[in-house]
Formats: sequence, structure tokens, C-alpha cells
Amino acid sequence: MMAEVGYYNAQVSRIAREAGVADGTVYLYFKNKEDILISILRETIGEIIERVNRALEGVADPAEMLYRLVRLYFEGLAETRDLAMVTQVHLRQTNPDVRRQIGDIMKPYYGIIDRIIDRGIEKGLFRPTIDRRIARRMIFGTMDETVTAWVLTGAKYDLVSLAVPVVDLLLGGLVRREEGPWLTGDWERKESIG
Repeated sequence: MMAEVGYYNAQVSRIAREAGVADGTVYLYFKNKEDILISILRETIGEIIERVNRALEGVADPAEMLYRLVRLYFEGLAETRDLAMVTQVHLRQTNPDVRRQIGDIMKPYYGIIDRIIDRGIEKGLFRPTIDRRIARRMIFGTMDETVTAWVLTGAKYDLVSLAVPVVDLLLGGLVRREEGPWLTGDWERKESIG
């Protein structure tokens, strides 16, 4: 409902009506609509993080790890298109306290990215001199911008199909090169990994 009318136009009474409960019932569990949204985000992002952690168990190749991370993030948001709309468009304009809470929800996800970066350095795929914070921002920022573009176009194309080109760009960069060792995985044929 927030995706349809916008975050700021969604009143708690309307949310309660959509949920089939009385307004007062909503306030038994949530302080306000921000609290409702944070709860939904915590659950949704938490599920994506759990799926990624399960998918990374036993995977040693940092390129494969990065691919699984990107693909599962795209899958999770593609499955919750309305939530993706709210998070990518409406929440960017909200108050600092809500943004801080969203940052706290995302910390475990950033931790996974850091693990992949460390593994890439350890395995010699990534340069040991890279700035981990910049690399994390670049990886997540690329994923985030890809989802935003998908949302703003009305989700008219397959978001998940962009996982391979995104990972290719993240790993290969913009310089001209021959096929790199990171492209040895047969990722296009993998239907589901989580």
C-alpha cells in the first residue's frame, strides 16, 4: 500500500484497514508508521541476509561468493517489489532516525560484503591495497543503484538477470581485458542458489 500511495500519504488508519484490523490494534504493536516500516524492513532484509549466509556456506571462491550475494539481493527485492519501491524511493527522503535504523538493519549485510572482500584479498583475486570501505560502498552502491533503476522503470525487466553483468563489472572494472578468472563460473545457467 505504501508503494501505491507513497510513504508520506500512507496513514496508519489506511494501513490498518488494508491489514483488516482496527487502528488501535496497530498501535498495540507499533508506535507509528515508521515503526511498521522498520519492522517490515528488518524482517525482509533479515531473510535476505539469512539466505545469503546459507548460500555462502562452504563457498571458497570470492567471485562465486560475490555473485551469490548480488543475485540473492536482487532476488529478495524482486520478490518484494512493493517493498523495493518504498525502500528505494520513499525512504531516501525520510528522517535521520529512520535512516539510522535502516543502517543498523543493513550492518550484517555490509559484514558479508567485508567477508567477501577479505576472502578476495586472501585468495589473491583482489588487490591487497584496496580500501575496504570504498570497495564495500562500491559493491553495495552498484547493487542499490541497479535496484533503484529497476524500480523507477516500473520493474519492467528481470532484475535477477542483471546479477552476472553487475558482478562482471565489479570484478573486471572498466579496463579492457581478456576473460578473467572470475568469469569461469557458469552463473547464467544457475536457476536458484538460496
